[in-house]
Amino acid sequence: MSLLQKTIYSIGPINQQVMDEAQKRLDYILKPQGSLGKLEDIARQTAGITGKVQNRFKKKVIMVMGGDNGVAAENVASFPQDISMLLADCMVRGIAGVAVLAKHAGADLRVIDLGILKDAPTLGVINRKIRRSTSNLLHEPAMSREEAIHAIEIGIEETIKVIDEGYDLIGTGEIGIANTTTSSAILHVLTGESLNTVVGRGAGLSDVGLARKKEVIRIAVEKHCPDPKDPIDVLAKVGGFDIAGLVGTYLAAASRKVPVVIDGFISGIAALVAMRISPYAKDYMFASHGSTEPGALIIARELGMEPMLFMNMRLGEGTGCALAFHILDASMVMMNEHGTFADIGM
Repeated sequence: MSLLQKTIYSIGPINQQVMDEAQKRLDYILKPQGSLGKLEDIARQTAGITGKVQNRFKKKVIMVMGGDNGVAAENVASFPQDISMLLADCMVRGIAGVAVLAKHAGADLRVIDLGILKDAPTLGVINRKIRRSTSNLLHEPAMSREEAIHAIEIGIEETIKVIDEGYDLIGTGEIGIANTTTSSAILHVLTGESLNTVVGRGAGLSDVGLARKKEVIRIAVEKHCPDPKDPIDVLAKVGGFDIAGLVGTYLAAASRKVPVVIDGFISGIAALVAMRISPYAKDYMFASHGSTEPGALIIARELGMEPMLFMNMRLGEGTGCALAFHILDASMVMMNEHGTFADIGM
């Protein structure tokens, strides 16, 4: 049995009995029932994930998966692919957006190169390069099925490593030029939503660039015929290494009963693919923020999740997860330290 198959096989539902016990505590805390809204929802779901009514996150990490996309050659992105490794280097140096916000949240970063075009100038980027960029999906499938599975399994392996090191809250982030194109293509195929609905401007495309992006996706989907009932087929034909790696992160976290936070649009696409592979995986996820990419609302609908935050953000990288970590910590403090009616003799 492959690593992917073993991981899928080990994913089960979260513990409803413990969630019911958590709800009893929430109802007995000194407040009107339900008055802390999503903080209560987070605490109850976390209890179901871990199997413990009261929890505290001791070690937090954001898993950033990197991979460039051959479709960037079709002028569907605002920046050249050289930017990807530059950003990865800035992350490990602690000066990128996600690095600064992660440090503020008390979280570490793991930056994994699955297919960035350039090589890392420092040792801080974890080298798991499958090859230098995916193929140009306009002309051929982005990956072979074997490569897509390999990328998922790298995500599983790297995530299991951090869980074994004691990390008990995981965030997701990504690096990859043209990955809003691959994400939009996947969403278009999996949901059947129109390209006008799912395709956005990414990092700032012009009207001409946006029209080209839609046309490239349309042609690629017609040419390769990805099967919406087979999420790995869709991922391989119109996806990217970064998305596949994050699919592995979601599956690994669910298999080990560790909560995992979705960042924005691209991380959300990986979450949707993971859910289509293993429906129970969704129960281990939290949605951090509502990205301004148009497809984000569709992802939220498909996952059945409402994001914690609406910050008009679209940077990616895992920045939304770093902000959401503060809210998750607050939920645990509420559950652990808020007084109950018993404390006042009632």
